[in-house]
Amino acid sequence: MTAAKKKILLNAFNMNCIGHINHGLWTHPRDTSTRYNTLEYWTELAQLLERGLFDGLFIADIVGVYDVYQNSVAVPLKESIQLPVNDPLLLVSAMAAVTKNLGFGLTANLTYEAPYLFARRLSTLDHLSRGRVGWNIVTGYLDSAAKAMGLSEQVEHDRRYDQADEYLEVLYKLLEGSWENGAVLNDPRQRIYAQPDKVHKVEHKGEFYQVEGYHLCEPSPQRTPVLFQAGSSDRGLLFAGRHAECVFISGQTKASTKAQVDKVRAAAASAGRNPEDIKVFMGLNVIVDATEELAWAKHAEYLSYASAEAGVAHFSASTGIDFSQYEIDEPIQYVKSNAIQSATKHLQNNDWTRRKLLEQHALGGRYITVVGSPQQVADELESWIAETGLDGFNLTRIVTPESYEDFIELVIPELQRRGSYKTAYDSGTLREKLFQREAHLPEQHTGSAYRR
Repeated sequence: MTAAKKKILLNAFNMNCIGHINHGLWTHPRDTSTRYNTLEYWTELAQLLERGLFDGLFIADIVGVYDVYQNSVAVPLKESIQLPVNDPLLLVSAMAAVTKNLGFGLTANLTYEAPYLFARRLSTLDHLSRGRVGWNIVTGYLDSAAKAMGLSEQVEHDRRYDQADEYLEVLYKLLEGSWENGAVLNDPRQRIYAQPDKVHKVEHKGEFYQVEGYHLCEPSPQRTPVLFQAGSSDRGLLFAGRHAECVFISGQTKASTKAQVDKVRAAAASAGRNPEDIKVFMGLNVIVDATEELAWAKHAEYLSYASAEAGVAHFSASTGIDFSQYEIDEPIQYVKSNAIQSATKHLQNNDWTRRKLLEQHALGGRYITVVGSPQQVADELESWIAETGLDGFNLTRIVTPESYEDFIELVIPELQRRGSYKTAYDSGTLREKLFQREAHLPEQHTGSAYRR
């Protein structure tokens, strides 16, 4: 008897903006991303993804602008490189209203969000979506954001994670510990909605935060939303091991991706958790058509609209290095910075040039691209899962919504035929769907220690 195949998890990877990962494609005649500032754009996308049984819509976000390349925002404004960018959390109510199962992974920068009010926003969205909310925890990496928020410069990388650890402690106290499970009586006859002896004041006096008060919301379906995180530095992995339930990585080869996945699992084990209590997702482009020949023709068409320079301008901000100052074949010198450490790691051998970066960003971004027929794409996705230990993918949009439509029409049925993808949603909250367990944080998770 053969073992059942591992079911691939899928998030649509998106952002409340025009240009997200694959830059320049907003100019494609079939792309609709300039409608990003309408509700219909998002409600239609949510319904499309739910038809495809996607686990979630993962919405990235950024605070600040990409002003490192040419020491200017000229290219980001012309090519709309995540500028303009609107708030991701405000989209959820509308999308939740037109779907029943799709999850929402929402990025919010804790450095600039007061934990007391942010806890209320999370609980509110978890209530309104009936438990379908996740939070992608980020600490920021842009000096432009720090200056816009009143700081002279970005807080040092590891120090940001120290602050993040305390931020999560405050959130756990509010979301897990302020209201007991039986606090809400909702008894009109006794005139008691909530029992005072079961609602507790949070008193936190730490290095970064001082909070004294009651959580403003009654317990939501999940209490704490599903916790996403994307840091792969040593300090980021330590944080992920303690807190993350889903980790998002950017892989370039199967061998290096497996090494990243193994590090994530080891970090969870070091924190006293089950290594399988973290689901690991990788960012991925997919270009698919009925035949391999048609798929490569579509790839060539997409390339003709993409902007490699815009992709490199985005990467400049990720590394803190202005690549425009280098001649086309001049070796780029690695510079340690407070930017994304996993991005700068690729440059440490000083063997990259601007030409090499432009080639890597030919499709406007640097994620791996899988091109082929439905069978070929399914083969490759199954191979990545089997050889790396990944749990799933954050599927980018190249042309909107065509990229998702093609994947749902062509690849999903093929994966379902193979037993690699679900044919119906499980019931329950986002956490229950992803992990086939209770709606709340598991006992091994550090957040569970704050429950009454």
